[in-house]
Amino acid sequence: MHEPEVVKALAALAQETRLKLFRLLVVAGKAGLTPSSMSQTLEVPATALSFHLKELHHAGLVTGERNGRHIIYRADLVRMHALLAFLTAECCQGEPCAEVSVPVCTHC
Repeated sequence: MHEPEVVKALAALAQETRLKLFRLLVVAGKAGLTPSSMSQTLEVPATALSFHLKELHHAGLVTGERNGRHIIYRADLVRMHALLAFLTAECCQGEPCAEVSVPVCTHC
């Protein structure tokens, strides 16, 4: 990722509802979620949810795929990992880092 893309992604996540929405989609994984299920889970009106999904999509963090009458949204896990890789590149100036217990996704 390049810095402008990183800034756009971080800006999209720097809002409470969008952060919750993105995390909900990360939990859903490849199955994804429909807007109605996300709206119910997060207790966010459909119009607000649509706005936030558009912002996350514009930042490249979510994808939408039509499935009949519904659109299934998914977190773009490849993009998420690229963002994390950018943020942690050259960590600790090449010195061994303190161990941090971070769960590793085996489904991505």
